[in-house]
Amino acid sequence: MSAPVSLVASQASGRSASPKAQGLLFDADGTLIDTYEIILCSMRYALNEVEGLGLSDAELMAGVGTPLRDQMLHFAQGDEEKADELLVRYRAHNDIVHDERIAAFPDTRAALERFRSAGIPMGVVTSKRHAMAQRGLEMSGIAEFFDVLIAPDDWPEHKPAPGPILRAASLMGLDPTACFYIGDSPFDIQAGNAAGCTSVAALWGMFSAEVLAQENPALEFNSLTGLADYLGV
Repeated sequence: MSAPVSLVASQASGRSASPKAQGLLFDADGTLIDTYEIILCSMRYALNEVEGLGLSDAELMAGVGTPLRDQMLHFAQGDEEKADELLVRYRAHNDIVHDERIAAFPDTRAALERFRSAGIPMGVVTSKRHAMAQRGLEMSGIAEFFDVLIAPDDWPEHKPAPGPILRAASLMGLDPTACFYIGDSPFDIQAGNAAGCTSVAALWGMFSAEVLAQENPALEFNSLTGLADYLGV
C-alpha cells in the first residue's frame, strides 16, 4: 500500500463515500483518546513482568479494540480462571497509571467542536468498561460532546460484531447506514462495516494503515481534522 494520505476512498467496500453524515460514532481508545502507552505499560506489567510471558509489544497490543477479558482469555490460552486473574492484575495496574497520562489527541476537541457546530449528533462505542470509558472522556475534557456511550457492560454483543454500534444508533434515533463509525483497530472497521456504517480508519491510532486497509474501510484519514474537512464543517 502506498503512503497514507489524508483521504482515501475504498473501492473494495462496495460503497461510494459521501460527505454527509446523520451521525458520527467513535471508538474511544486510540481514536479520541491517546491511551497507547497506558494500555501497553499495563499489558507489560500483567503479562510480562508478573506472568513472565515475554511477549513483544506487537503481541501484547494485537487484540486492542476487543473486550479486555477476551484479550486475557487469549493470553491464558482459554483458561477462564487464569484469564480472570490476568484481568484483575491488569485493571489494578491500569487504574494507577490511567489518570496520570490520559489525554485526548491534540486536534480531537477542535474537530468535535466543528461537528457539534454543524449539528451532527455523536456517540461513543468502545470496548472499555463504561465507567472507565466515561472517566477517560471526562478527564480528557470531551465527554460533553457525546449523547450516547455504549461499552461491553452495556450490551451483550461486542466488536467486531455490529451489535453495540447498532444499539448506539438506535438510542440516538439514527439509521446506521447514514452514520460514520470511526476507529483505529481492525475490529472497529469490521464492526462498522457489519453495521452498514461508513467505516472510517483512524490512521493516527494504534494500528498501521496496512493492517486497517485489509478490512476495507470506506475512508481513512491521518487526523480527525481531516474528517471534519471532508465533511465540510
